[in-house]
Amino acid sequence: MRSKLSGFVLLFLTGFSYGQNTSTLITEVRIIDGTGIPAYVGSVRVNGNQIVDVGNLQALPGEQVIKGQNKFLCPGFIDAHSHHFSSLRAFPQAAATNNQGITTIVIGQDGGSYSVDSLRSWMSQRKAAVNVATYTGHTTLREQVMGEDQLLRAATSAEISSMQQMLAEEIKKGSLGLSTGLEYEPAFYSSKEEVMLLAKTAAAQKGRYISHIRSEDVTLQDAVDEIIRIGRETGMPVQISHLKIALHSQWNTSAALLQQLQQARVEGVNITADVYPYTFWNSTLKVLFPSRKYTSLPDATLAVTQLCDPAGSVMVHFAPVPAYEGKTLSQIAQIRKESPAQTLIQLIAMADSFRKANPTFSGSVETIMGKAMTENDVRNFIAWPLSVICSDGGNGGHPRGYGTFTRVLYEYVSKQPLLKVETAIYKMTGLTAQHLGIQKRGVIAPGYIADLVLLDMEKVKDHATIENGKALSDGIDQVWIGGQVTWQHQKPTGNLPGVFIAKE
Repeated sequence: MRSKLSGFVLLFLTGFSYGQNTSTLITEVRIIDGTGIPAYVGSVRVNGNQIVDVGNLQALPGEQVIKGQNKFLCPGFIDAHSHHFSSLRAFPQAAATNNQGITTIVIGQDGGSYSVDSLRSWMSQRKAAVNVATYTGHTTLREQVMGEDQLLRAATSAEISSMQQMLAEEIKKGSLGLSTGLEYEPAFYSSKEEVMLLAKTAAAQKGRYISHIRSEDVTLQDAVDEIIRIGRETGMPVQISHLKIALHSQWNTSAALLQQLQQARVEGVNITADVYPYTFWNSTLKVLFPSRKYTSLPDATLAVTQLCDPAGSVMVHFAPVPAYEGKTLSQIAQIRKESPAQTLIQLIAMADSFRKANPTFSGSVETIMGKAMTENDVRNFIAWPLSVICSDGGNGGHPRGYGTFTRVLYEYVSKQPLLKVETAIYKMTGLTAQHLGIQKRGVIAPGYIADLVLLDMEKVKDHATIENGKALSDGIDQVWIGGQVTWQHQKPTGNLPGVFIAKE
């Protein structure tokens, strides 16, 4: 709680005038301020794009008043790992993010990114109903320096040096740091030394490191050891993207993994993680082959027995045969009169042939939702005090793109209580901002940007499914970005106040 005098001082310093009807008072709300403390009854005054006062406030003459009807007022949710940006050109009103309370997306993930200059230009010229922050992608640096046809090898010393220079410049311009997607082919062949040298460059620029680690299944332990080593040797914060255990024989070992991460923290490594609330992922077929031997029947058999459940893994997109879309691997195998392992090999071969025959084809050729985790591990990862929530989603496909944050609130706060609502919101706001180095967002306090969500916990529920990935959530009554309402009455308002958020 702030004193009335300190509120007056801040209002004066921010240029607010009591003689003008420029402010909005959000009252009759229970404030969850994004720090993890218990909710409290109060009001929030917004002027322009800023929160200017919080507490037991009275409406000023002519001031706009919004009555929250005793619902929760929270900071806008920050999506720690997002792929929503690519859809903003077609859908700038950003229903995918707004409908679940997301006001900021953090992109440049899995090693792929846009330049900071291009993002700044895009956000200033085209506008969108969501804020955007970015990492600089390792794979993107490799493509620019080595060439797209040279990625299936380690980089040379000269190439690493060029990548380091580019990375340093991007962080100076506002990138949060370095991201890697080491499980994917274009980065899989990079040496650990290549990644370490780039990580040290990011650390020297006071950046951060976020990683889709080299393996989430067969060599998970080695992959975790690598990111811990990066954190230890660079001294900078490191974060595991969408933490999971995707090897069937290792299911229900999340407690041991979390103990390892906690021990690393005790030893001085600032390691954290983000996680989404689903037991199936969304990626390419090739990630199911840790050996990269895409024609090996034993490896394909491992994939469909240990790395995914073929009866629960759905082809979301398959350009060579669109009729396969929406069907499981098992169903496609039945159609083709093959085993699931044989079908997996053939689907990859068909996708590769399609790429060669259609060199100008844009977008992904194939995408699969792989059923590969257990709910017990997901719950443990969500409950870890140092994990935050991410969607890893986009505009369609996997239901996480529309329903991640409301699913956490429904499944793990209301339905099967795992978290207090204040803790869940903290993992979506203030803690995320801390982990990623985002300033003046994620907390309801004077001087912070007015990214806000009015939340009805009695109604909050996600509805997006595999069959209907764009179904809207309930319970997100109103969303403000930079003080402007972008979502109410279950639809966008048309306001596009999103900005590019640079590292400070």
